[in-house]
Amino acid sequence: MELFIYEHCPFCCRPQMIIGLKQLDVAIGIIMEGDVETPTRMVGRKVVPILRKDDGSFMPESMDIVHYLDQASAPAVISAGNKAAIDAWVERVWPLMLRLCVPRFTRADFRELATDEARAAFIAREIKAFGDLQALWDGTAEFLAQLQPRLDELETLLAQGPADTLDESDFRLFPALRSLTIVKDIAFGPNVRRYVADRAARCRVALFDGKAL
Repeated sequence: MELFIYEHCPFCCRPQMIIGLKQLDVAIGIIMEGDVETPTRMVGRKVVPILRKDDGSFMPESMDIVHYLDQASAPAVISAGNKAAIDAWVERVWPLMLRLCVPRFTRADFRELATDEARAAFIAREIKAFGDLQALWDGTAEFLAQLQPRLDELETLLAQGPADTLDESDFRLFPALRSLTIVKDIAFGPNVRRYVADRAARCRVALFDGKAL
């Protein structure tokens, strides 16, 4: 099997988590930004992630891929249910996370941005979605000030430490927090730092600290 991703994409992080957690033999392929033809040929539209199954068919949608991979290799490891408070936190923070991360994603080194053409296509796509990227960059201090009370809330939600098993909420929370590691001045509290480090290690998913801007 092969998983096609953008390295920066939080949705692509989800299936990477289950692959690393279960140490599955799934190759990772990169779709270049600006490449509409490849994903459209696979699943009929420009989208990532995409899983090529062993039978040659293709599957989109990140959580569908997560559950398929979990069930394909016994035993399944994702705990039933989710954490409503965590899911609500992610939903509230997601737009703010994007304002901080998107301008940094466009400047950082990712394999899907390895050519000038790919980076230009990505920048154009994000300008269309989010407007003036320089204005977002310049708003970093304000956005971080807005985010900090939310991170303080998360400290309380994660006070008991990382659970031994992962549920669906982990596949929403960790990708959001991983994305935020690209923000150089992010101030995670000790509980959040412990959670991020634990999930990154368990799932064998690299953080963006080394690319932080």
